Amino acid sequence: MCDPRIPRHVAIIMDGNGRWARQRGLPRTVGHREGVKSVRAVVEESIRRRVEILTLFAFSSENWRRPPSEVNVLMELFMSALRSETRRLHEHQVQLRVIGERSALPDKLQRRIAEAEDLTAGNTRLHLQIAANYGGRWDITQAVRRVAAEVHAGRLDPSAIDERLFAHHLSFPDLPEPDLFIRTGGEQRLSNFVLWQAAYAELYFTEILWPDFDAAAYGQALDDYARRQRRFGHTGEQIQAGLWSLPDVCVG
Repeated sequence: MCDPRIPRHVAIIMDGNGRWARQRGLPRTVGHREGVKSVRAVVEESIRRRVEILTLFAFSSENWRRPPSEVNVLMELFMSALRSETRRLHEHQVQLRVIGERSALPDKLQRRIAEAEDLTAGNTRLHLQIAANYGGRWDITQAVRRVAAEVHAGRLDPSAIDERLFAHHLSFPDLPEPDLFIRTGGEQRLSNFVLWQAAYAELYFTEILWPDFDAAAYGQALDDYARRQRRFGHTGEQIQAGLWSLPDVCVG
């Protein structure tokens, strides 16, 4: 039974690792390593609170502009996290998926991702998506290319293109779009994350830096969502009267 007080899909920008470390006089990379603990806490709380899908923004397509030393540490951290966490995720029936342009990632990391995805493919308790070398504009652009190729090949009439068809060519078309979009670290912008899919997501911004974003802080975000009324262009009166419905969406 779909509970409108619980978001089916939560998307999170995990921001503030570098500032967390700088406040303590530590290298930025230490903040990234500490952030892994918050990932574990949020995954566990998602399972406890019956969230179905969790999408985490780990590495954007723009993050390649950072100092090479930091990028290398992030890649190594991704590798080590896959080594240490995949078995734990599998034991907790978590399905792992990585979205983004993988071809730019190190070959060894690509192989490790594929192994983790294969191991956890049958799990259904929580869908955990890690966005790596991902950008919302990249996602939309690659969808445009796919649709254009279908038209060019004569398999698709341009007049048949609508929002539903286009969305089918984006990342994770088989999953509901995010209901709740969280950003830690105090910034209040989308930063090129799931731009199309988050069109109707509820936004939640917090000053808490990601390494300090524990289960309690995540719970506060979920509780805030539970108090909101989602309208999707309708009036509150229409919703209260039950005069409309959307597939795969809980409203309250």
